[in-house]
Amino acid sequence: MATKAKKNPRLASGRKRARQNVKLNAANTSLRSKYRTAVKKVEKAVLAGDKALATTLFQQAQSVLDTIADKGIFHKNKAARDKSRLSAKVKALALAA
Repeated sequence: MATKAKKNPRLASGRKRARQNVKLNAANTSLRSKYRTAVKKVEKAVLAGDKALATTLFQQAQSVLDTIADKGIFHKNKAARDKSRLSAKVKALALAA
């Protein structure tokens, strides 16, 4: 079954809104990717057992997570939860060493 074709808005304001949505979607997608990459980098450093790298990456990741939560890309509680979990992993790595 073919997908439904999107109709172009008739009103100028609707056409403008559609153009803006394309730009916003691209920006949000990029930021979402940046968030996930920051989290993965920290987790990778923790798995590798590199305490110094994990600590610095975690500090950078905190900034990224807060910024993206403030913009509303991800919910503030999700960012807080992710920061908490990353912090626990980094602290566990520091204690194990």
